[in-house]
Amino acid sequence: MRLLFCCEFYFPSIGGVQEVMRQLAERMVQRGHEVTVATTRLAERDFTEHNGVRIAEFGVGGNAVRGIEGEVDRYRKFVTEFDGDAILIKAAQQWTFDALWPVLDEIRVRKVFIPCGFSGLYEPTYEQYFRDLPDILRRFDHLIFYAERYRDIDFARQHGLEHRSILPNGASETEFGVSADPEFRRRHGIPDDSFVFLTVGSMTGVKGHREVLEAFAKLRSGGRNVTLLLNGNPPPAPVVVRTVVSPGAEVGQAGNAVEAPKMAGRLRAAATYVNGRIWRVAGLSWRFWSVVQREGYRGVQSRVHAIAARKIQAAGHAHLLPRHMRKSIDPIHFWAERAARQPHKQVLKVDLARPELVQAFKNADLFVFASNIEYSPLVLFETAAAGTPFLSVPVGNADEIARWTGGGVICEAPRDERGYTRVDPEVLAGEMKRMMADRQRLAVLGETAHARWQAQFTWAHIAERYESILQNDMSSEAVQSGGEADAMRA
Repeated sequence: MRLLFCCEFYFPSIGGVQEVMRQLAERMVQRGHEVTVATTRLAERDFTEHNGVRIAEFGVGGNAVRGIEGEVDRYRKFVTEFDGDAILIKAAQQWTFDALWPVLDEIRVRKVFIPCGFSGLYEPTYEQYFRDLPDILRRFDHLIFYAERYRDIDFARQHGLEHRSILPNGASETEFGVSADPEFRRRHGIPDDSFVFLTVGSMTGVKGHREVLEAFAKLRSGGRNVTLLLNGNPPPAPVVVRTVVSPGAEVGQAGNAVEAPKMAGRLRAAATYVNGRIWRVAGLSWRFWSVVQREGYRGVQSRVHAIAARKIQAAGHAHLLPRHMRKSIDPIHFWAERAARQPHKQVLKVDLARPELVQAFKNADLFVFASNIEYSPLVLFETAAAGTPFLSVPVGNADEIARWTGGGVICEAPRDERGYTRVDPEVLAGEMKRMMADRQRLAVLGETAHARWQAQFTWAHIAERYESILQNDMSSEAVQSGGEADAMRA
């Protein structure tokens, strides 16, 4: 088959979406198919092919609600003229999906879509978006969901969208087939007798790094050596060609495929400047309301405190700041410093290369996950593949993953009215302490998770199911084993 995959970010960008699409694309190439990925242009990407997968870059950013800017017409033309067998798009609320709404009927190949959770479903600003979405989803040939019960598949059921399958995420049998490196601890200065906690995620502010670090600082370890590996990569920085669609405009009004304008007269230059200022103001307004919606006005207050605190710090008067304002400057630094002052504790803030990150998974004693918003956390499958038990808040379908893999424990945490999970660090610290004290339980959880991963959740198994769906072979055993009627059995 000739396949086109569309996703907002792709390798070398790091993240769950990127890793899933990379694994699927490369597996399809290994199975003899031709794969092209359409994605955002990145400054750090200086190649057009990786491991046999062709990469087509577009200088586009945004979504239908915030506004889409860049080479939108060029992207639409590329997709509608694709002469292949199937297209796979991952995630709503981002430009590679939203920009295609006006031209979906012009796409001549089989269309498969992975909704990826609908994180904005309860956001007031997305109300019209999700009102329009059922009709858009009916124009796809097949929908793939990762969870048995979650807001996206519940939305599909509610609107009678029956052309769907449930396929879980997984982890690479190639990457996680290596042995644990006994030198890992020595390389990172971790004592042999230290209990190692690990958390992993992009440093976006919503992946739970601060919550895990605060819980670690409040953990009563009973005099035992404990280490927290806090792994975080910076979010991707897209290169966008500046043509702007204001927020609230229809998706069909997106910008043309033009490069930054040459000197074509003062009027055009002025228009470009004004558009840029409008985009900046709109972006600031969007970020303000996003904070209000996620965290309330207390979130806005904390950010105002942080800005003021940084100004005072820059003036050399940080010692005058009250404790709560010092914490707001950099909560990660604040809690790491507080933990480091305690005996028998160390915090290692790292951004490990992929092979070393796999070793971190394998050498950790417990993976701790406190993200605020997720769909189906890939890191929990990777933890299972490493044979390491996990402790997670009930975010996304983490509770299902704990049941499917048999390798995790869920720490109670409330969800707000918009679906964001907010764990109390004191509660999380108590769960971390309880699990740390039960070595036998940890061993059973890790062994069970690894065995179930090998049986059901390797990318080799999962890619076969995707291949059948892309080929429209819906009767195959591979698809049926991941279908809703025969959902993951533990």
